Amino acid sequence: MPEFGVDPAPAPRSIEDLLGPSLLAAMDGLEITSRKVLAGKLHGERRSRRRGFSIDFADHRPYVAGDDLRYVDWNVYARLDALFLKLYLDEEDLSVLLVLDATPSMNWGDPSKWTFARRIAMTIGSIALASRHRLSVATIDGGGVQHLRDLRGRGRTAEFGRWLLDREIGPAAGDVLEQGIRTLAPTRRGRGVAGVLSDFLAASDPLPSLQLLGGGGDDLHCLQILSPQELDPGSAGLVGDLRLEDSEDGSTREVTVTPALLAAYRTKLDTQVRQVRDAARRCGGVHLAVSSDSDIEELLLGQLRREGLIQ
Repeated sequence: MPEFGVDPAPAPRSIEDLLGPSLLAAMDGLEITSRKVLAGKLHGERRSRRRGFSIDFADHRPYVAGDDLRYVDWNVYARLDALFLKLYLDEEDLSVLLVLDATPSMNWGDPSKWTFARRIAMTIGSIALASRHRLSVATIDGGGVQHLRDLRGRGRTAEFGRWLLDREIGPAAGDVLEQGIRTLAPTRRGRGVAGVLSDFLAASDPLPSLQLLGGGGDDLHCLQILSPQELDPGSAGLVGDLRLEDSEDGSTREVTVTPALLAAYRTKLDTQVRQVRDAARRCGGVHLAVSSDSDIEELLLGQLRREGLIQ
């Protein structure tokens, strides 16, 4: 009999394991969107929603692998022997940041929350790259932040996928999410969409960490990922006298699972989910609580589209 809450399926080892042909087909033609008028200036493929037709030159920025060579300033290259892109006033550069919680509590559930989070990140990131948006992705754990920055173009999809597949669960130490986002926020380049994928099961208030992203002008999307065993442990088979182990700190507690205990647990979980939802809304963001056994294609074309992340 498999251990309660442990996914017996092997971890994904390829991009095909993360996406699959059905999901790839569903992604075709989709685009990441922002509900806000952005302040980006890159002369690219995303048209500005501001009025006016100016294409006045504004500035330069260093070339990043994957940028369109059509916008390289070759005069600058001739003088400095370095690649810089021309920036214009009438176009908007949509920047997509994905932040994944890689603490031990995410490495739990059947299906695994960690596998599910990486599949969602692979889906959203691939759509962003196909649309030539600038993509950055980071994982956060008690050991710090691992960050892959400034990918652009469909040709970077394989690199992005390999990076996600190589990420592993790290330790937990203190308020990991807030500490990690506090590290990431000052490095943010451009504005657009910031997505946080986490179970948000830390005891601390999520508002301060979400304000660091939502307060900076991004469209904030919080995907709270919970396993079926967390959402309804009784139906998942949690019964009787048990010794439970905390996946974050390893501490144990002996309990007798009764209907009253399950009801109290559900009340506490509902309160915690509501706290994350309220924090996201106070930052002008969107909150979705999803089960790790959700169909990602339905999530993509249903909830994420309705909430304005996908069009």
